[in-house]
This record gives sequence, structure tokens and C-alpha cells, in this order.
Amino acid sequence: MTDEKAQTQEFKLDPDCELRFEVESKNEKVMLELKSGLAEVFGTELVKGKKYEFIAGAKVAVFTWQGCTVELVGKTDVSYVAKETPMGLYLNCHAAMERLREAAEKEDTRGPITMVVGPCDVGKSTLCRLLLNYAVRMGRRPIFVDLDVGQGHIAIPGTVGALLVERPSNVVDGFGVSLWAQIATGQRCSVQSSQVCSDRLQANKKARVSGIVINTCGWVKGDGYKLLTHAAQAFEVDAILVLDQERLYNELVRDMPDFVKVVFLPKSGGVVERSQAQRTEARDQGVREYFYGSRTPLYPHSFEVKWNEARLYKIGAPVLPASCMPLGMKAEDNLTKLVAVTPGPNLLHHLLSVSFADSPEDDVVQTNVAGFVCVTNVDVDRQTFTVLSPQPRPLPNTVLLLSDIQFMDSH
Repeated sequence: MTDEKAQTQEFKLDPDCELRFEVESKNEKVMLELKSGLAEVFGTELVKGKKYEFIAGAKVAVFTWQGCTVELVGKTDVSYVAKETPMGLYLNCHAAMERLREAAEKEDTRGPITMVVGPCDVGKSTLCRLLLNYAVRMGRRPIFVDLDVGQGHIAIPGTVGALLVERPSNVVDGFGVSLWAQIATGQRCSVQSSQVCSDRLQANKKARVSGIVINTCGWVKGDGYKLLTHAAQAFEVDAILVLDQERLYNELVRDMPDFVKVVFLPKSGGVVERSQAQRTEARDQGVREYFYGSRTPLYPHSFEVKWNEARLYKIGAPVLPASCMPLGMKAEDNLTKLVAVTPGPNLLHHLLSVSFADSPEDDVVQTNVAGFVCVTNVDVDRQTFTVLSPQPRPLPNTVLLLSDIQFMDSH
């Protein structure tokens, strides 16, 4: 597609309006440029005259408070201007959080801890990004906690993570993976991540005043609801923002203590529902970008690890009938039990998390992980396995946790 043949669209947006566009065609690129006025994408300001490139899969909303002119060059599958948006309500949430931060600053206490909940595809991640960007633009340093194991935005899908946000997110790529704590999934991940965040708040006054914004997954019924209430308790949240489901809102109002403010918010009309195939592709893409990057390419290392140099484990043993359990042991205890794994062809294409634990005697389940490697080959005769790793040999630690996440390296 040459620049001469590229389709050019110019949009003049009135105040409080939003341009929404989607790029779905493979190998298609769309360039966004702010020509005049002021505009933002999910809370990050656009620089006038700078071209932003979006590729297939991009779903973008350009909002303006004062009015602006923007230009799109390239083929969009959907592009329209919306005059009705919930941005005013979202800004009110930011303003309320900012007042709490100002009070925390004066009294030298902890800032607001806010959890965003709701079913799938209602814009939870977008609202978190918006609140974090607004906070950073006010000079704050909030912590972003991502408990959405299905579509992780900090590390790879299948994990929870936490990130100290020091600058607005990239307009195109979001916050990326420059994280300071990532935790392999497990039954106690909410408790552990809350402890990690609490330690960081104690150590960093600016972060302590700025508070925490927590993203959650779209599983809001049955056990999913129990996990939400458990996370709220573990993080000692001050406010829960419920997107687009009044049933969930009323259940939380009923079950949360009086000091927790539960607020109902409408979802944006620009939110797009994703099919199961799109979710699966997004998960694969998340793992691929961890090793190979997105726009800025990364070049991972490949090297062999001897079986006797690594200590392999998995979390979770088969649940036994109560009659077979040792005295005083509960069935759910097996879910977080550390089980040794014998290296073999069963490792192929699986991701291994590199634990910070020095030995299996440590509480491996509750220990953060340094990162992830992918097993690309297993040589039974030589008793070695080959890993794809973000850093060169040797591995930072020898305690490796086998995950159910698989990645077929096509590079």
C-alpha cells in the first residue's frame, strides 16, 4: 500500500466526542495523526503532528475534551464519531481518587486502592489504563495490579503481575512488560501479590500516596465471584468500580463491608466483544511478544540445559478421596502442593517459570518468578532440553515450575 493510494480520512471532533476505529484486515496499517486541538487515547495525550501506526487487531478510541481535528491514513474496517460517551463519569472517578490521594499526602497514609470488576468485554482493562494514565499525568506513581490471568497485560497470559506506573502508557502498545513483580498462577496468587504491593507501598512514599488500581478477569459467577471477594479482602480495597452488570453490583453492595464504596458505571459504546478464537489468538500473541517483542523486535537466546542442572516441579497434585488423605489434611491442600517432575518429552513446548526460590524447601508457591522460558526441544539420549530464553545462559535460578501454557515457536 503506497502513500499515494492510501485512503485518507479527516475527522473534526466537537468537544466531548470520540472517534472510534478498528483495523481488522491482516497486513493492513493505519496511521493516526492529530492535526489540531487536543486529544487522547485511553488517557494518553496525542502529540500534535506525530504519526501513530496501528496494525491488524487494533481497536482505538480517540477522545477530545476541547475539540480537535485528526487524520487517518489507511483502510479501517470501522470508523465513526460517537457523541455519547461515559468519559465524564470515568473522569469523576479519577477526581474522587485524586481527592483521596491529596488527603493521604497530608496525613501520610495510604492512597486509594481501587478494583475494577465486570463480565467479559465491558472495558475493564481500558478503564484501568485510563485511571492510571490520568494519575500519572497528575504526577502520581500508582501501582497497576493485573489479576486477569486469561488476558494478562503485564506479563504473559496465565500469570498475575504488578507494575509501578511512572509514565503514561504507550499510545499503541499500552504499558508493556517492564514489570517489577510477576507471580506464577496459583490458589494463593491474590494474597501473595497483595503482600508484594504492600511491601512496595511501604518502601516508596510516592507510590503509597498514589495507591493501587486492580484489573480483574471477567469470571464473575460462582467461584469467580468468590475469587473477586477474596481479592478485595486481600488487597483491602477502598472502592470497587462495577462495569455494566447490575446483578454483580448488587451482590457486592450486599457482601462488601460498609467502608468499601461500590460504584456502578456504564460500559463504553466502543467496547467490542471478542470471540473465543480471538481470545486464543490474543493469548498466543501475548506469549510471542514476551519473547520476540512487537514493534521493536527482541532477539531471545536458545541454549541447552542439562536435566541434572534443573529442579523441575509443578504446582498441584491429584485430589484424593477424603478416606485416603492423611489426618488433618484437606482436599484443597493438594491444589497447592509442590510435586517433582521428571524431565522428558512431556516438557516439549511448555513454558517454565523461573522461580526466585532457592530450594523446594522455600515456599515456592508464594515466591515471585524472575521470568519465563519455553522448552523447544528435548533430547532424551543426551538428557538435555533446549529453552528459548529472554536472557543468555545461565538461568538466574534452577528451580523451574512447569506450567500448562504451551507455545509453538515458529521462528
